[in-house]
Amino acid sequence: MSLTPQEKYRPFPPVPLPARRWPDRLISQAPIWMSTDLRDGNQALIEPMNATKKLEFFEMLVRIGIKEIEVAFPSASDTDFDFVRKLITEQRIPDDVTIEVLTQARPDLIRRTIDSLQGARRAIIHVYNPIAPAFRRIVFDKSREQIKAIATDATRLIKQLTDERPETAWVFEYSPETFSMAELDFSKEVCDAVSAIWQPSPERKMIINLPSTVECSTPNVYADQIEWMHTHLERRDAIVLSVHPHNDRGTAVASAELALMAGADRVEGCLFGNGERTGNVDLVTLALNLTTQGVASGLDFSDIDAVRQCVESCNQLPVHPRHPYVGDLVFTAFSGSHQDAIKKGLAQQRPDAIWEVPYLPIDPADLGRSYDAVIRVNSQSGKGGMAFLLQQEYGLQLPRRLQIEFSRAVQAEADRNGLEMTAQSIYAIFCQHYLNPAKHTIPAAGATLAHYVYQSHQILNHSITPSETTQLPLRINLLHHAQPKTVHGAAHGNNASVLQALQSMGIEIKLMDQHQHSLGTGPQTETVSYVELRVDEGNSQFGVGIASDALSAHILAILNAMNRAANETGLAIAA
Repeated sequence: MSLTPQEKYRPFPPVPLPARRWPDRLISQAPIWMSTDLRDGNQALIEPMNATKKLEFFEMLVRIGIKEIEVAFPSASDTDFDFVRKLITEQRIPDDVTIEVLTQARPDLIRRTIDSLQGARRAIIHVYNPIAPAFRRIVFDKSREQIKAIATDATRLIKQLTDERPETAWVFEYSPETFSMAELDFSKEVCDAVSAIWQPSPERKMIINLPSTVECSTPNVYADQIEWMHTHLERRDAIVLSVHPHNDRGTAVASAELALMAGADRVEGCLFGNGERTGNVDLVTLALNLTTQGVASGLDFSDIDAVRQCVESCNQLPVHPRHPYVGDLVFTAFSGSHQDAIKKGLAQQRPDAIWEVPYLPIDPADLGRSYDAVIRVNSQSGKGGMAFLLQQEYGLQLPRRLQIEFSRAVQAEADRNGLEMTAQSIYAIFCQHYLNPAKHTIPAAGATLAHYVYQSHQILNHSITPSETTQLPLRINLLHHAQPKTVHGAAHGNNASVLQALQSMGIEIKLMDQHQHSLGTGPQTETVSYVELRVDEGNSQFGVGIASDALSAHILAILNAMNRAANETGLAIAA
């Protein structure tokens, strides 16, 4: 009988490390970053990059601050070999950047690889061989001693060949591939044998890279493995301890972070996590995680969208819209409660203060992203979302009660069409309801409701300074049922005069609330007026007016509220 899944697999054995120290440590500085996008990432592409794309990618990596870049597997193809030569002969490698190349531990491949680096100012030669029990038994059918000999023989050859080329500053890197599945004592044995041949010093360090070639344990176990090696390796002060986490279990970022706490100095990975199977550790996520903890990453993601566009173009793979930090939707809230919290947080956030905006772990502006897409509206959204969009796109600062009412209209439209509501579509609904309430026909009677249209107004005594304690003679010119109509008022202050003038038509108007603010800056500044009023003891109505002066905006807002009242009741307002 076949085994059930729980019988078919066995848990990875824990590491005997009772005095482990990494759980109590904090990451206080960034690691050495090494991008393997042009090698490991490139090998995983359906269509590998050509030289033009690789050069574009290389130059982007340099711009964002990556100082070590694995550029090729030169012995794998003429394309890779020629690309390394292009970088060197055309002097495209900045003085503070070191290129790295990878080779298997085979003499012919090692010679070809070192030939590709002829004339390089500084280069990392990276050799690897698998050491885990399954690979020793299934793939190579070799003993531990024979596997170790592959690593040591390769190291001797590389040392000989590089010593013959002293014009290049050589850095040696060794990876016991499949380290994550190997016995720790054997991993140490092989790495110590390799370093004994290379003879690194604190002034001329070598790199020991410990990959989770296949992620097969929880991140804490990988951290235990790294700490064990960190505390047991010989010549540790002459070694840069590197990690290369893969993402088979979806925890490569966590593995890398815990590995840094466990003693690692360096991380190899790809931007946005490209690579074989489920990919390498995501360097962007890892770096920006550091940023959110107040640790300088040393990398420049101030225009993260440009980085993403370059990666997508070169890899011909899309970045998921929910990808941390860079996805199109990661700074987007559709939920009403989330939108409300974000809106309030952005309103109180000061430029010189610690970042404390709910639901946003990082300021989108630090990544070159705008706030335009932070809040988007669909049928799941609330008042905060649509209010935020109107404020961001159109400068409208809706009073809270108006937000609540208007959100129902937006919700109804979102439910009706089932689509996301854009700022433009929300503004159109806002105009229809509050800025320009349409004339309304009663279906049964075919009668058109009264509609008041503002024409102009005049302050009749210009020697009077408007205030709440002076009589303000005011004339308002309207169209009522398309017929001209003039009304007058003279009360204490602007608002009272407007109400008196309009009430002279026999309409009872009670002003319940009002707000105003400027819209725009400079000579084009306008005023927005929001009013809530009750007409003839009916339901309260909101109206909004926008004009070049405050009084005109206020009159428009009241007339729009009156028109909405007429449309709601189905009765013509008395002339």
